Amino acid sequence: MNLPALRGHNAALVLDLLRTAGDAGISRLELAERTGLTPQAVSKITARLRTEGLAAEAGRRASTGGKPRTLLRLVPDAGHAIGLHLDRDELTVVLADLTGHVVAERRAPLDFATGAEAVVDAAVEVVRKVVREPARGAEAGVSASAVAAGLLGVGVALPGPLDHFAGVLHRVTGFPAWDGFPLRDAFAGRLGLPVVVDKDTNAAALGLALGGAAESFAYLHLGTGLGAGLVLGGGIYRGARTGAGEFGHQVIRLDGPRCGCGERGCVEALCLAAVARGDLDEAARVLGVAAGNLVSLLDIDLVLLGGRAVLADEERFVRGVGAVVTERVRRGGGTQVPVVVAPGGDRGVAEGAAQLVLAPLFGRASVAFPVGRG
Repeated sequence: MNLPALRGHNAALVLDLLRTAGDAGISRLELAERTGLTPQAVSKITARLRTEGLAAEAGRRASTGGKPRTLLRLVPDAGHAIGLHLDRDELTVVLADLTGHVVAERRAPLDFATGAEAVVDAAVEVVRKVVREPARGAEAGVSASAVAAGLLGVGVALPGPLDHFAGVLHRVTGFPAWDGFPLRDAFAGRLGLPVVVDKDTNAAALGLALGGAAESFAYLHLGTGLGAGLVLGGGIYRGARTGAGEFGHQVIRLDGPRCGCGERGCVEALCLAAVARGDLDEAARVLGVAAGNLVSLLDIDLVLLGGRAVLADEERFVRGVGAVVTERVRRGGGTQVPVVVAPGGDRGVAEGAAQLVLAPLFGRASVAFPVGRG
């Protein structure tokens, strides 16, 4: 598939409308009206998309005058992306079609302590199994060879901090040996595919933003660590050095316990300690204090919660975090900021990782697509 040819702005606009139209399809005239492109330009773009196998006819619709209009739809199985979530102790891999629908999924234990090279080797093997043996490929009518031929790339999401543009890790909390590891190039070299790397929280936030969560929100992920993904003004906010969202390492207790980052009293250390001793009310309260700081600082519309600790007792965390945030907002004279569990469950990060590859095709990514190739 000619990926560069698909990344033009006008083609992305058309593809996105085909995607949102679903199986019902959309006419060329409607595409022209909604994109502002000329009918001739739309005809050229859709002709190329049909040649590439990305678009197909979806029937005809009666016209108010003249001949019936031919409807076009996206072909979901014309391309796929791999979404890879590397957690400190577990690996999740999903295979998603062009609509983001997951057609295969695999999980495996992982141990960051074995080192970056060993982790990449283990992850690559699972990725190859997903491509060779898509779990629901036969049901969906997609062969393994067709999936492999249409792979657009791999999105890799893992704890930060990291350099999103260069695909290089910084000092992952608790694993200093990972500092400076060229993760993107390591995966690209082994798989021979475009690879994009981002923090787990940013990947999840991207998926949520594409799902229409809110214009400005924070996704807080409490699992083996604690981090945040920020969506401000409709786009992922990564910061000038792609270091935004290191939410877990804000100090809220100066004489608190030592954190893996070297500081004392980080919200991550306090939350994980509370979870470890089974005091989820305290974990939710501490998380709420930190979330309240974020709401006051950024004036966001929504707080979304995720991660295995939250999913183990969703109601307790929503109630505990929500109570603290509500009180903080009330004292500041603001309007209510909802606190809810993020949709997507325990594979939300992996699905978001796939969107790191897919979203730019539809003009929906907030930044350029920094890739490495083998």
